[in-house]
Amino acid sequence: MARRQRKRNNTMTAALLAATVAASLAFASGCTTPDGRLDNGRENVPDGTDSGSPETGTPRTGSPLAVKIDNVPGARPQTGLDAADIVYAEQVEGGLSRLMAVYATKLPKTIGPVRSARESDLELLRQFNDPTLAFSGAQGKLLPLIDKAPLHPASPADAGKAYYRGSDKPTPHNLYLRPQRLLAATPGADALTTGFRYGAAPEGGKAELTRTVRFPAARFTFDWSKDRQRWLVSMDGTPTVTTDGKRVAASTVVVQYVEVRKSAYRDFLGNNTPYTKTVGSGTAKVLRDGKVFDADWKRPAAADGTEFTTTNGTPLNFAKGQVWVVFTKA
Repeated sequence: MARRQRKRNNTMTAALLAATVAASLAFASGCTTPDGRLDNGRENVPDGTDSGSPETGTPRTGSPLAVKIDNVPGARPQTGLDAADIVYAEQVEGGLSRLMAVYATKLPKTIGPVRSARESDLELLRQFNDPTLAFSGAQGKLLPLIDKAPLHPASPADAGKAYYRGSDKPTPHNLYLRPQRLLAATPGADALTTGFRYGAAPEGGKAELTRTVRFPAARFTFDWSKDRQRWLVSMDGTPTVTTDGKRVAASTVVVQYVEVRKSAYRDFLGNNTPYTKTVGSGTAKVLRDGKVFDADWKRPAAADGTEFTTTNGTPLNFAKGQVWVVFTKA
C-alpha cells in the first residue's frame, strides 16, 4: 500500500525536560509535550476552524473507520461518540483510559478530539478488512509498525485536510476529524467483522442496574435506563454527553477480562505503555436488557472476530445498537 511521506518533527521543548511525574499523569494518555503542543513527531495541523478543501485523491469505501479518541477529563465532552457502532475502552499510561470508536453504519459530521495510537490497536484492528485508522500520531518507534500493518493510516501527516483544530479546548485536546474527507460513503454493517452476534437474549442472566469498571486512574459506569432501554454511560463519575448535549448510551456493554502487560514502548517521560492482548480466550460480563450474563470469549487469531458464548457454550447475542467493550485486567 502506498504511503504518503511521513512528516517528522524532532523539536524538543525545554518544558519537556522540566516535566514532572504529575505532568505525566495529566498527559500520559497521549505522548504529548507538557505544554500540549504536539501529540508526537507526526502531527502538523494548523489552528483554526477548518484546514482547507477536501483531501486530494479518492476517499475510501467499504471498510470501517476507527478513530482514537481522547478521554481525559480535559477532552470532554467528545464529539460524534454517540454515532459509533462500537466503542472500545483501553488502559493507557498512568492508568488513564483512551477510546477507539468504530464507525460503519453512520458517519457524523465531526469526530474528536482525536489522539494518538497504541501498539494494542494494531492487533485489535486486524479483525477488520483494511480499516482506516484516524489518529493524531504515535510513539516514534511504533510508526513503522503502523505503516506496515494491514490498515490505512490517516493521521494529520497522511490526510491533513481531513483535520482541524477547534477553539473549544486547549491543545492537544482540540484536534477534530471530518470523516467524509476520508471515506467516500458510509461503509455499512457488513464492514463490522467483529464476530458479534445480534438477536434475542439468551435465557438466564441476573438483574443488573449498574456496573462500574475501574482502571488505576479512570472508571466507567453503566446505569440501566428502563425508559430508554439502554445503558447510560458515565466516566470518572460524570455522565457522558456529547458536545451537542446527547447522553451516550449503549445497547450492550461487554466487560472483557484480558491480559494487560507492559509493551516495548514508553511515553516521553519513560512511563511504560500497557499492551492489551485481545487474541486468546477468557471470561466476560455481558450487560443487555437490564441483566448481566456470565460469558466466555474466544478469538483464536488476530484476523478473527471475537466469539462470545454463555458458560454452557451457547452463542450470546448482543442487543442491536451501540456496543461498548471495556478491556480490563483479568
